[in-house]
Amino acid sequence: MLTRRKLMSRGAAFAGGAALLDRLGSFFTGTVRAQHEGHVMPKAAPPPAPTLPASSSSPVVVTAPGRLPYTPVTTPNGSTLPFTIKNGVKEFHLIAEPVKREFAPGMVVNCWGYNGQTPGPTIEAVEGDRVRILVTNRLPEHTTVHWHGIFLPAGMDGVGGLTQPHIKPGETYAYEFTLKQHGTHMYHPHADEVVQMALGMMGFFVIHPRRPEPDRPRVDRDFCIFPHMWFIEPGTMTPNPNIMLDFNLFTFNSRAFPGTDPLVARLGDRVRIRLANGSMTSHPIHIHGVRVWVVETDGGQIPRSAWWPESTVNVMPGTTRTFEFVADNPGDWPLHCHKGHHAMNAMGHEIPNVIGADQEELQKKLNALAPGAMAMGTEGMAEHALHAEHHQGLPNTLPMMTGQGPFGPIEMGGMFTVIKVREGLTSYADPGWYNYPKGSVAYKVEA
Repeated sequence: MLTRRKLMSRGAAFAGGAALLDRLGSFFTGTVRAQHEGHVMPKAAPPPAPTLPASSSSPVVVTAPGRLPYTPVTTPNGSTLPFTIKNGVKEFHLIAEPVKREFAPGMVVNCWGYNGQTPGPTIEAVEGDRVRILVTNRLPEHTTVHWHGIFLPAGMDGVGGLTQPHIKPGETYAYEFTLKQHGTHMYHPHADEVVQMALGMMGFFVIHPRRPEPDRPRVDRDFCIFPHMWFIEPGTMTPNPNIMLDFNLFTFNSRAFPGTDPLVARLGDRVRIRLANGSMTSHPIHIHGVRVWVVETDGGQIPRSAWWPESTVNVMPGTTRTFEFVADNPGDWPLHCHKGHHAMNAMGHEIPNVIGADQEELQKKLNALAPGAMAMGTEGMAEHALHAEHHQGLPNTLPMMTGQGPFGPIEMGGMFTVIKVREGLTSYADPGWYNYPKGSVAYKVEA
């Protein structure tokens, strides 16, 4: 029988163990550890050797592989922010600064972000942690950081002019608070945010539960993705922050397909995907091959009895959505926004409709003005993908549709990536294209 005294004894033992872990964490402050990514690998794989994170020279202190009470998140085409422990406080350092971001091979964009990247590195902590985030401003104008959806004192909320002074160029401000909840959150400026967010200033803030949730199975893979929209004039490098709705480039974590990393899972893995939308419109994110369960909103976790099944999850502006699924169907499965133009590049709303038109004379004029350019669209948009590899358009401009798959052009771009589910993986590196079993591919019927 579990008596009150036994319960209190167990609680004291747990608290003592937690205190010991905190002391051990302080002892190892300054010791280099691997980024969180890689600590949870398929069961057959040995833990990776510790390496210095490529995104920062600062040390990161984490528990030894296999001992974390949660599965660390992976931010495709991104990273997790290192931290140190100082007197029991987890201390992170964000640097707001201009960055150059390669959206895909052939296109580099002038963005603003954090620590040399956009979106900024993911902050990962545990409910109950005391955190301190040092924010240094290397932008040409003032900024702040708002901790979107996180419960904290008003003076730490990061709204310039209302809850704090603006952080001027060259200044460093400290935000410090105790995490009172768990869930999927984000950070972004609340200072000239029309410009700063449009140029890529945002990042995830993931707070893991202090104790495992009894009605929520532990996941094997945990991904964070920001869908975002941009307007960049063809042939230029700097996004126009004055655009409200007529965007022409669409990205996952500031990368456009085929520049997006695949999401790799072992057959049978339980996979979690966290989505955060800091853009101006909604994104219905659609997944192929599996049914997902929506398990969390920006308001918090949904009781398991209230989870609902989907294959498309709509993420509204200023919200987060989290869904989970079991990777029980091997193959290469698309994950993309289901707004058609959002899975393309270099879109424009002033493009004339030329389907069925004779463009022979136009092609002659194009040859004179821009040798190598091709008049397309007479027979549909697929020409853009078929000729993308050979077509030399304006510099620093992506083709509308691009990317080659095992059977030819994939004819997608923008908010598109591939979930790769494989049996027998020994690492989560890209396994290449799926090897289809004989008789499992659609085939041409001969007349």
